[in-house]
Order: sequence, then structure tokens, then C-alpha cells
Amino acid sequence: MKKKNKKLLRTLGEWTWLTPSLIGVLVFFVIPFCVVIYYSVLDNPIFANFVWFENFGKLFKNSAFIRASRNTGIFTAAAVPLSVVLSLWLAFALNAKIPGKSWLRTCFLCPLMVPIASVVLVWQVIFHYHGTLNQITELFGAEAIDWLKTDWSYMVLTVMFLWKTLGYNMILFMSAIAGIPQDIIEVAELEGAGGWYKFVHIKLRYLSPTILFVTILSIISSFKMFREVYLLTGDYPYESMYLLQHFMNNTFNSLDYQKLSSAAVLLSLVMIILIGGLFLAERKFGEDVED
Repeated sequence: MKKKNKKLLRTLGEWTWLTPSLIGVLVFFVIPFCVVIYYSVLDNPIFANFVWFENFGKLFKNSAFIRASRNTGIFTAAAVPLSVVLSLWLAFALNAKIPGKSWLRTCFLCPLMVPIASVVLVWQVIFHYHGTLNQITELFGAEAIDWLKTDWSYMVLTVMFLWKTLGYNMILFMSAIAGIPQDIIEVAELEGAGGWYKFVHIKLRYLSPTILFVTILSIISSFKMFREVYLLTGDYPYESMYLLQHFMNNTFNSLDYQKLSSAAVLLSLVMIILIGGLFLAERKFGEDVED
């Protein structure tokens, strides 16, 4: 009887500590998302007639939404793998015995301390039509390029994303590398395993949870690039830089709640499927490590 009472008191105590967080999640996340789903199936917020999937059908016929989705998908598919691979390579490189390791780590972490407005100002100075980069290329006989108003804007956006995310991702990987059991690597070396075998079959398997975590963080960061693009180019940038966040922001300004809600629900479903697939892949790849 005493054991049951203690267990009950412990359970009540745990729920007491969890309740404020659960209330916060419910009020600020669950209920607002349910409201968004509700608006996505209405014709308008005044008459509130249910049209079910009609708003989603209209959304797929909207050229601005299609362009924004395509641009965001291409940017995420290119920038996120680059960020993960390069930060992993930097982590291994800086984990080796090379001179100036501490100084290099500090350099890669500097972008985390710089305000976004300052970063955008530097990028404008570099990539403006009369900016630093064009002045340098003109010295070698090349023509000036308006980097922010051509298809090169993808490259500018990707470079900015990598500059901003590599340092933090690198620190996460370095921490994970330090946790790899050295005795397993030593045993593999004694059995004649090469460097590639140790990297793929031992190190990557132990790093798989961190790779998953860094990939999810990078995907989230890629969707936050709207701030930089907005400060660089405003509400309506060059076509190749028009992202989903621009579409959401402009739709909100026009008070088109149905279109905005439908786009938010679709984006949430895509993110759930994408992150769920990443979890399944990580679980499959690292299951023998857990065993």
C-alpha cells in the first residue's frame, strides 16, 4: 500500500512539473494550429462555409505559390546537404592535430555573434552591382553582374546560409566525434581496417543521431532565410529568390486567411513527412550501434 501511495505521489509530482509546459504547448502551438486547419477548409472567415479541399486545389493553381515552393525546395535540397557535409568535414579536420585549431574554431563561430542586419549590410556591399565582388572581377576583364537580380542569386543565398550555419553545426559534430568509443576504432585497426571502412562503418554509425539532429536544424534554418532575403531585396525579390516565406508574408498582408492557412497546413505535412523519413533512415542506419 505504501509503495502504491509513493508511486501515485511521484506520478502526481511529475505531472505537476509538466503541466505548465503542456499548457504552454497547448495554448501557443496546438490550439493555433487547429485554428489554422479550421480556416483552411472555409470559404471566408465571415460566412464560414465549409469548402473542404477547395482552397488546397486553388493553391496548387497559384503561380506564386508554385514558384515559391519550387525555389524553397531547390534551395533546401542544395544548401542543407552542403551544410551537413561541409560541417562534418570541418569537424574531422579541426579534430585532427593541426596548428591554429583554436583560432580556426573561433573564426567559424564568429557568424553566430554577428547581428543579421550587419550580415546583410556586408552582403550588399559585396554582391551589389557596384559592389566589391564586381570590382574585383572587372580587374580581370569580366563584366559586372547584378548578383541579387539574376539566377546567380541562388549562389548568394547558399553562400550566406553556409556562412551562417557551418560553425554551429561543426561544434555539434566535434562534440559527437569526441564521444566515439576509441577502443572500437583501435580493435578495427588491429584487424586491418582501413580509414574508409572505419569512417563509414564505425564513425558514421555513431554519428548518425547527430547527423539527424544537424540535418533537422539545417532544414529549419533554411526556412528562416527569409529574414536575410527580405532585408536584402524586400517583399518581392528576384524570381529565383522568392521563397515560401515571401508568399506567406505577402498573403498575410493581403489578409487572405484561407490561402495562408492552406499553405501552412501543406508545409506542415511536408515537414512531418520529411522529418519522419529522416528519423526512419537514422533508425535503420544506426540500429546495430544501439544493439
